[in-house]
Amino acid sequence: MKKLINRPEDVVKEALAGMEALHPELIRVDYENQVIVRKDAPVRGKVGVISGGGSGHEPMHGGFVGHGMLDAACPGAVFTSPVPDQMLAATRAVNGGAGVLHVVKNYTGDVLNFEMAAELAQAEGIEVASVVTNDDVAVQDSLYTAGRRGVGVTVLLEKIVGGLAETGAPLEQVAALAKKVNDQGRSMGIALTSCTVPAAGKPTFELGDDEMEIGIGIHGEPGRRRVKLAPAAEVTEMLATPVIEDLSLKGGERVLAFVNGMGGTPLIELYVVANELARILRGKDVTIARSLIGSYITSLEMAGCSITLLRLDDELIRYWDAPVHTPALRWGV
Repeated sequence: MKKLINRPEDVVKEALAGMEALHPELIRVDYENQVIVRKDAPVRGKVGVISGGGSGHEPMHGGFVGHGMLDAACPGAVFTSPVPDQMLAATRAVNGGAGVLHVVKNYTGDVLNFEMAAELAQAEGIEVASVVTNDDVAVQDSLYTAGRRGVGVTVLLEKIVGGLAETGAPLEQVAALAKKVNDQGRSMGIALTSCTVPAAGKPTFELGDDEMEIGIGIHGEPGRRRVKLAPAAEVTEMLATPVIEDLSLKGGERVLAFVNGMGGTPLIELYVVANELARILRGKDVTIARSLIGSYITSLEMAGCSITLLRLDDELIRYWDAPVHTPALRWGV
């Protein structure tokens, strides 16, 4: 195992310290509860938006804390759900009197712990709403979840919902928009290599030199099938077709196309995939109205990518375009 770490047990806390050292104008870190909080939280009269999950998927979620996106993030240990106490501390930290939205990826530990945290917060008089993301079309159930996994749409949802929350919209409206984004987005990913969890010290799974896993999860969960390596055009077709079919995209529609790297794939390769995706969508008369490309929801150093398509309308475009200033995303400010 070759990693730029000190001790495996210190990786998360030292990474949080690094984030705070480099972005003190955007975030603060509650080390006791292991929570990343927006610098000016709580914002009075604004719905607080929080998310969380296991570490190892950076910049999700801590890199998305700041103006126009998340108010707080709860990082667990690598590939391990944060605990309810973290989520409760984050909820308290961002409660500006207008309620708090929990954005939860559909993994059993995350769902159960966020549910418990919401109950504890509500017992303290904090109004909480929750939305569960479940956009992965690859498999119905996996090692970590019942139902579809929450993956790439989570990033898009946090940005769009964060844009609405900045306007002072009420919790009911913010939660409704979150559900709308989740309903209108789908994702699928591929792995070319495994990743190595620091505490394990060895690859999570084995892939042959001439193999790839189609439909992989962000924790290395198995996908739909293991196949021989193929050119980018074929790989993109394998990912895009199920997404397009599940969304029932039709000619004349607009999408946000998100080509995401899993941590070990260079941008030049992601743009090759993006070119193939654009070709496929042009052939179906679907317009890429907005886009995002880069490694935004990763699986440590895994080589591979995922494709997310989000059906757009004027409302979603407005809040996607709204100003955002976080460690990982910034425009309009």
